[in-house]
Amino acid sequence: MPTVGVKRDLLFKALGKTYTDEEFDELCFEFGLELDEITSEKEIISREQGDVKAAGASDVILYKIDVPANRYDLLCLEGLVRGLQVFKNKLDAPRYQRVSPISGEVQKLIITKETAAVRPHAVAAVLRNITFTQERYDSFIELQEKLHQNICRKRSLVAIGTHDLDTISGPFTYTAKPPGDILFKPLNQLKEYTATQLMTLYKTDSHLKHFLHIIEDKPLYPVIYDSNGVILSMPPIINGDHSKITLMTKNVFVECTATDLTKAKIVLDMMVTMFSEYCSQPFTVEEVEVLNANGTPCKYPELAYRKEILSSKFVNQKVGINESTEKIAQLLTRMCLRSRATGVGDEIEVEIPPTRSDVIHACDIMEDAAMAYGFNNITRTIPQTYTIANQFPLNKLTELLRHDLAAAGFTEALNFALCSKEDIADKLGKKISETRAIHISNPKTAEFQVARTTLLPGLLKTIAANKKMPLPLKLFEISDIVLKDETKDVGARNSRHICAVYYNKSPGFEVIHGLLDRIMQLLMVKPAQGEGYHIQSANDCTFFPGRCAEIFVHGKSIGHLGVLHPHVNDSFELTMPCSALEMDIETFLGHTAEIRLTHEVPMQEVLQYKFPTQEKTTPAATSSKTVFGDLGTSQALKALNSFLADKSYIEGFVASQADVAIFDAMPSAPSPTLCHLLRWYKHIKSVDSQRADLPVVNKQFLLPDTPPDSTNTDSDIDLFGSDDEGDSAEAAKIKEQRLAEYAAKKAKKPAVIAKSSILLDVKPWDDETDMAKMEECVRSVCMDGLLWGQSKLVPVGYGIKKLQIGCVVEDDKVGTDLLEEAITTFEDYVQSVDVAAFNKI
Repeated sequence: MPTVGVKRDLLFKALGKTYTDEEFDELCFEFGLELDEITSEKEIISREQGDVKAAGASDVILYKIDVPANRYDLLCLEGLVRGLQVFKNKLDAPRYQRVSPISGEVQKLIITKETAAVRPHAVAAVLRNITFTQERYDSFIELQEKLHQNICRKRSLVAIGTHDLDTISGPFTYTAKPPGDILFKPLNQLKEYTATQLMTLYKTDSHLKHFLHIIEDKPLYPVIYDSNGVILSMPPIINGDHSKITLMTKNVFVECTATDLTKAKIVLDMMVTMFSEYCSQPFTVEEVEVLNANGTPCKYPELAYRKEILSSKFVNQKVGINESTEKIAQLLTRMCLRSRATGVGDEIEVEIPPTRSDVIHACDIMEDAAMAYGFNNITRTIPQTYTIANQFPLNKLTELLRHDLAAAGFTEALNFALCSKEDIADKLGKKISETRAIHISNPKTAEFQVARTTLLPGLLKTIAANKKMPLPLKLFEISDIVLKDETKDVGARNSRHICAVYYNKSPGFEVIHGLLDRIMQLLMVKPAQGEGYHIQSANDCTFFPGRCAEIFVHGKSIGHLGVLHPHVNDSFELTMPCSALEMDIETFLGHTAEIRLTHEVPMQEVLQYKFPTQEKTTPAATSSKTVFGDLGTSQALKALNSFLADKSYIEGFVASQADVAIFDAMPSAPSPTLCHLLRWYKHIKSVDSQRADLPVVNKQFLLPDTPPDSTNTDSDIDLFGSDDEGDSAEAAKIKEQRLAEYAAKKAKKPAVIAKSSILLDVKPWDDETDMAKMEECVRSVCMDGLLWGQSKLVPVGYGIKKLQIGCVVEDDKVGTDLLEEAITTFEDYVQSVDVAAFNKI
């Protein structure tokens, strides 16, 4: 958002009222603005350049106000004050008029055909009999700069020129000439320069050097001169010194050259409407006739008003209020949008002034109505739509893989999505044209030239920066790469990849291959050609010949693994061999949705991918008796409510047939006092139309009905039964109560704690290391969920032995990377720690 800096005292004087900082902050919020900072010129210079530079600066209080990017009418003090005064009903919105000159002679601007190849459009206007003060003059210049940075896109679309009309004479000509033929004295310079010399001069100018590229390579430069041949400006670079405006200027000629005519009209309207209040006839602007290259005349500024019709019902529904048509018309009038009720139904006629170019749709008008009503005054209501959020399937798969790769002893890295061309091409032995890379049009550094097409360079650079760390280095990353794709609207697409590297004294291809097998095991993709996965020999210039394999899943190639080529190692300044694996994981999305490793698969994925291995059977809910008791009784409902206190579903993390069975067993909707049960009941009712597609469960939650009473026969007479049949009802009641208590107790039973058995290889520095002391240090590592086991010394070679020690850990509390990090802190004894074996208990 653009920030406008205004002097506090000058602002309050224009508003006719003095506010406290808190009051003005509240006023800005009500008007849709934000008071970003209260500072001073001295404080700003002191913060940016130091106290020495700020010694002579002003202490006048400045308000820094954030303005919406499309509200060009609020980019100066005049527009800001005018908008606030109208908003507070202290002023009626002015009506801007285009008038003919009193003398009757209209100023003309002639456009020649040579401008077509550079900046083909131009518009102009005259501010007649304007009175400047120092504050008005500063605001006038600052508005030009704000517009240049905003809608003008740093002068590439529109460039504004302002001139003292009394120092020049029309008609004016806008044309384009070779740079060597343009000679004039630029603003604030002492001598004349050609356009070519100006380009060289301004290359070191901190302000103008940013605009030189717009016309620097053009064969012709645009230029405006008057009837006497005096050059007014060379847009979009600099104005001429001859026609510069001063505090004594009375008539201002405003011209805008552009590549976009619509933007030029908006910019011209903003310039003249904001400062026309200082003319002898306030809010009037003198017209200028522009003759286009094709000879057609046009008069500017347009200052066009337009009318829109909308209904009060539309505003009330969208904002969430209930106001009358007349009230809404009043609200819009406070936002400088003159409005009235037409009398036809609830129609409102809204007049859009030339200062409100941001209003392009009925929604923009509705937003202004909401702003005038006051966002804090809108009654908060509960949304009528009941929705359930789910994690994006690709991100869910990514999270699952991250945890398991970390458990396998690999450390995750996170690298930049941008890199240099060399990283993805030359250093990997490839040509940049073969990479399908997306190039940055104006990169700031050589390190960020393209979007990465592979994750491998980032991991190799991470290893190069951490070569002093204990070996082996095992890193992985799961992130997006960017590739060209002509089938997409933007011409590119993201693809989620997984990449892992192993860096040690030996290549360790078997480690990377084992990691691939582990990933496939987690994804339940069997090692088989066709329907499973397999690898086959391949040639890739990134990998060592004969040590590279291509990965196929369901017959489709998804990546490579192998030992990196020596030239790749040298390119990234690696001194030891390295093995790597990289593949696309988006291929597995459909298959992971079929595998019930977790129940947190989004519902739309469950519906899209059926579960062919299990036959769906919907249990007939003919009984109200469940494991929670008879749901026709209050005790069973309370037990079910307690069970659902920390759960969304009866079984797992998505709706299933278990929920359908319990839902059908309930005779009616639960009482509002059973809030957890009521929440679950409403949700399951909302997915009732999808019940046939919900997954089945293995557990049985319904209990069979008791056999119905029948007439006694000789074969079913209970010879040992009790004569007291009245006790049977009481016994059944006690049984139901006990079942309900058991179900509630079972619901709160803690989950089974997952544990793993880990065997660690702890290697010393040399044969002189005190192994007993090293074992003592290792066993001194204490963590919640860690239990050390037996240990032994295993010979390695040359008299050196390693400590092999076992432990049992709780998976949720202790990880292998945490153990390795804790043990390697004893750097006087421990050189490295490896996981020799890892088994789930």
